[in-house]
Amino acid sequence: MYDNLSTLRGRKENGYRVGTLKWKAPGEYRSFTYSQSGFKLKNTSGRTKLWLSKLGEIPITFHRDLPDDAEIKTVTVKQEPTGKWYAILGVETPDDPPEKPENPEKCVGIDVGILKYAHDTDGTAVESLDLSDERERLERAQRDLSRKEHGSSNWKKQRRVVAERHADLKNKRRDFLHKLSNHYAREYDLVAVEDLDAKGLVELSGNSRNRAGAAWGTFLRMLEYKCEHEGTHFVAVNPRGTTKECASCGVSTEKPLWVREHSCPACGFEADRDANAAWNILSRGITKRLGAGRSEPTPVETALPVDSPVSAKRVVETGSPTLKREPSGER
Repeated sequence: MYDNLSTLRGRKENGYRVGTLKWKAPGEYRSFTYSQSGFKLKNTSGRTKLWLSKLGEIPITFHRDLPDDAEIKTVTVKQEPTGKWYAILGVETPDDPPEKPENPEKCVGIDVGILKYAHDTDGTAVESLDLSDERERLERAQRDLSRKEHGSSNWKKQRRVVAERHADLKNKRRDFLHKLSNHYAREYDLVAVEDLDAKGLVELSGNSRNRAGAAWGTFLRMLEYKCEHEGTHFVAVNPRGTTKECASCGVSTEKPLWVREHSCPACGFEADRDANAAWNILSRGITKRLGAGRSEPTPVETALPVDSPVSAKRVVETGSPTLKREPSGER
């Protein structure tokens, strides 16, 4: 502590603006970080241990293997509200990401929603993840917590239960989003999505809980960095009018939210509402990728593929929505 105060005093004397120290109780420290040094991985008796300066050796379990050529730069030790501790390793690998193809061949446009989480131009409609059981368990745990005396031993135990229910909900959602974004990043050369203001959509009145639970912003961020890692073009386009415009002729038609089919009064083109939007997203993505100098976007074929509904459960179980599709017409 004396060294810290001396350092701050010296910086202040040298003309730096120095604020006041922010004091925290010991229970408020939930994470700390080692940068560049003070840590080492050891393998003792077949068990991997993490050595931390001033703490010693801590047995750890990897949730996935580290790359052989990875160099650990930082280690952050973090305690979750559930009481579990995690070590987050920041690594650097010498491998450069693969080059993106100049002329992408496999392209896909994705329209995200609530009833169907993702509807793409290949005709795959991924249903939203059913988290009703997890939400019910969370609400029941929260009701039990409200009946406990604040600060009592039972209250502390029940608060841990509530944290575990929150973690179950979060982990299941993130698992679904990771596997879905992995599929699109690895299977295609170009992925076009809407540049959504996810935070602004959640703040709108009406159905905000479902919009928040959909975690569109998280999905798009995952998809973007995974496309970068896989050498896939990621293109975010203006979402305005993607639902109203006809993917075949471009005529705009007003469609209330309850209208789930697109039927163009100008050219007669008919398709699912979300499929039509996905084709518009792909057309805008290709145009944006080729540059603003192109006079006309790539035309969309009027014969869309038959939609293949895929349950969110299959995405979670197999890690890819295309490994096993349900027959059309079955739910």
